[in-house]
Amino acid sequence: MDKYNNFFGDFGGRYVPEVLRGPLIELEEAYISAIKDPKFLSDLKDFQKNFIGRPTPLLYAENSSRILGGGNIYIKLEGLANTGAHKINNAAGQALLAKRMGKTRIIAETGAGQHGVATASACARLGLECVIYMGVEDIRRQRPNVYWMELFGAEVRPVKSGSSTLKDAVNAAFRDWTGSCKKTHYLLGSALGPSPYPDMVREFQSVIGNEVKVQADFTIDALVACVGGGSNAIGFFSPFLEEEDPRLIGVEAGGRGEGLGNNAVRMNDSGKTGIVQGYKSYFLLDEDGQVLPTHSISAGLDYPGIGPQLAELGKRGRIEFQKATDNEALEALKFFAKNEGLIFAMESAHAAAAAIKLAKEMEPGRNIIVNMSGRGDKDIFISATVLDSTNWKEFLLEESRRIDAQS
Repeated sequence: MDKYNNFFGDFGGRYVPEVLRGPLIELEEAYISAIKDPKFLSDLKDFQKNFIGRPTPLLYAENSSRILGGGNIYIKLEGLANTGAHKINNAAGQALLAKRMGKTRIIAETGAGQHGVATASACARLGLECVIYMGVEDIRRQRPNVYWMELFGAEVRPVKSGSSTLKDAVNAAFRDWTGSCKKTHYLLGSALGPSPYPDMVREFQSVIGNEVKVQADFTIDALVACVGGGSNAIGFFSPFLEEEDPRLIGVEAGGRGEGLGNNAVRMNDSGKTGIVQGYKSYFLLDEDGQVLPTHSISAGLDYPGIGPQLAELGKRGRIEFQKATDNEALEALKFFAKNEGLIFAMESAHAAAAAIKLAKEMEPGRNIIVNMSGRGDKDIFISATVLDSTNWKEFLLEESRRIDAQS
């Protein structure tokens, strides 16, 4: 990591207003100091073990592998981490770092809500004030997570600008931080944004891949992870990046299909190089450099940019990028629920869809590990509406009547 530079090939950097340069340099210096400090590392390890519940299991999907008849599928169960997803790994690391820096207030953005829940949970544990910015469209489709954030004591601030989704929540959080950085730490949730966030988030998420290296007592032929901004993927892939094997496969949101506004596919010639939200990477941009609308059934993948290290790794071919549509993700959700008793988050179901395809193509004896970056409890208002529409609507109507009768 080059101090005060922080590029990954052509991507990354720190493109921010002057008012934020000082706080980002302060954060970088504090981070570099912390990850060399045995006391901080001990505190983080204790938090991971006793609060997050690490290590998470690596499960052989025996039924699915037999049915598909090709390669073996293993599943890294990040959904079993406290708060239900990988997001707590980064939230814990940054919250401990903020407390070490003497910050008393945490702000964060969230899309699917899992980063917001993880941040609110870590703040509750560490006694820090917490404000979460969330687009009103994401609040609508992720109401259960809003409830949990508020139960943990966080203030959820609705963002109504733009498309009212994740990118707008990021913008709102940066505006807040600009005026409050003396007492506030911005706990950014993915491996993107201005330096040092991409390095820092990767480091805190690398616990996933490091555990996989220990747990896998077999040859790994492919690792598969969904990619929005990319925190679960870069953490999962991290210890394998400088090796020739295994194949590393990132899966983007294919959404409704082809065409602008129908998906969130940035790689494989879909995105353009640009500078957005403080960093240089591939984004979905129009001819004037303006950010284009995106779509995904999964709020966590509904984002127009990709982390700069992932962009660089994709450009030089170390990571292969694929896509899965909304329908393919739903089918994968059903497949693993029925055959393994697992409920993938809609984000993770995109990786699961790609793993199903890959397993069918592989020879028996080959091994795939898919990162179940989160579990799908949070998506019940999405998945049940699509997969069990009649019963779900009847249930919601009855509950609405019951609540009205009690009011």
